[in-house]
Amino acid sequence: MTQNSSGELYALAHEHLPSDVAERWLGLLRPGIRLAAAGGDEAVVGQLGGEPRLPDTMEWPEWEGQGPLSFIASVDCAALPAGALDIPFPASGTLAFFYYDGQADGEDEAFVEVDDPQTWAGARVVYVPAGASTTRLDTPCELEAYPHVPLAARVGPTVAEPTHPQIQEVLAPDAEPFSEYEHPVCDDQFIDGLWQLDDEAGHQLGGTPRSVQGPVELEVARAALGPETDWHDPRLAGEMREWVLLAQFDSDDAADMMWGDTGCLYWLIRRDDLADLRFDKAMFTWQCC
Repeated sequence: MTQNSSGELYALAHEHLPSDVAERWLGLLRPGIRLAAAGGDEAVVGQLGGEPRLPDTMEWPEWEGQGPLSFIASVDCAALPAGALDIPFPASGTLAFFYYDGQADGEDEAFVEVDDPQTWAGARVVYVPAGASTTRLDTPCELEAYPHVPLAARVGPTVAEPTHPQIQEVLAPDAEPFSEYEHPVCDDQFIDGLWQLDDEAGHQLGGTPRSVQGPVELEVARAALGPETDWHDPRLAGEMREWVLLAQFDSDDAADMMWGDTGCLYWLIRRDDLADLRFDKAMFTWQCC
């Protein structure tokens, strides 16, 4: 739900929750890397928009039958704080994220939807190994490049909504999955306090996804099991645990990015696939208000 300093979250938890509950809730925080516009002398770890550097032998990613994908962002993995995440994030190389935003068809008629496998080619993660010979590619004429925004990395804790399985399993194991339940972490004052600390999805690597409309892991888990899977299928909770956030990119005025109605783009991947650098196995979803 939020990413902020551990001190602020500690104070909020102990203000609104019983001490034992506060400590258990704080134990569920996961580290994430927030990406924000680099300022002053901050080290640049990546970029929103602009033009990507891709291997010399690689052409600009396309969705066959629709057109080229827009370049969203890239991250220099070696420039990130070492050991900051609790997932096997690459220690070197570059990750580049591409998404079909509708520019190529001019009418926004094609959409990438997690529950429609026929559209999955509209989002892609490209991993460029360290030392690979690369070329900065010009944006295809069908597209207008998003403005270039250098990014800096800021490490901080992340936490999920109270109805997220990782919260329920610890604090309310008998509660109906994905539903509201009677518990101090569901108290309106505590939830409002979390929103006041941080009410934006933001750009993020690793950690718990900051969803706009319910756990994004649930959407991806259902798609992985098959789009026809019932939302109450008991397998969903287990499948959700297999998926971790690779990256999310929020709507951003500086980069002239708007995903639906102030929405957010998400790429998730199974932990084993991440460790083995199988980024073709990553799955994409997006949410908006």
